Amino acid sequence: MEHYNVLVVDDEKEIRDAIEIYLKNEGITVLKAKDGIEALEILNEQQVHLIILDVMMPKLDGISATYKIREKKNIPIIILSAKSEDTDKILGLQVGADDYVTKPFNPMELVARVKSQLRRYVTFGTFEGVKKVIDLNGLMLDKEAKEVSVNGESVKLTPIEYKIVELLMSNAGRVFSINEIYERVWNEPCYNAENTVAVHIRKIREKIEIDPKNPRFLKVVWGIGYKMEK
Repeated sequence: MEHYNVLVVDDEKEIRDAIEIYLKNEGITVLKAKDGIEALEILNEQQVHLIILDVMMPKLDGISATYKIREKKNIPIIILSAKSEDTDKILGLQVGADDYVTKPFNPMELVARVKSQLRRYVTFGTFEGVKKVIDLNGLMLDKEAKEVSVNGESVKLTPIEYKIVELLMSNAGRVFSINEIYERVWNEPCYNAENTVAVHIRKIREKIEIDPKNPRFLKVVWGIGYKMEK
């Protein structure tokens, strides 16, 4: 396994230390911060491959920190939330988080999610397909550069968003159900994934469509799922 640096951001020292113990057992180096401001400072100084970020923190909370991180970096972000309401999870995904874990959490489940996100971060863009560059009437995806552009303008996508776009563009015209998108992109069984997928689809449309409410590329097939128009 390659060497990874994971930044754990939580205002509770006990949680930071506990997560560090489990991740170190997997050979992962852990960097720690007690709030969002300290996390941003570490990100500017050191290489980080993934962030575990608590929502409720002083100075700069997890949602605001995620928003600032996404302005410059596309590394995976796992949100930790003491609340189980869907609204908190959706808000985290809306501002750019890739996954969420609700407190109190099973440490082994968190480790599994970390490893899954790290695998995707390193290997995303590896779906089968001979073509390295896909061009769908101005929407272009370069698999080697891991880049997406619209009419020559680069589009900044998170790793999960890129995975979804690549899946749909590599199979343009084919309709994928919500469950299939989730299982192919998140690489885990699908349980109540409708909100999670819908949030990412909406964010993708905001980035690639001139009019997200009347999409040209990413179409919904009501009652079935989504497809990328040929």
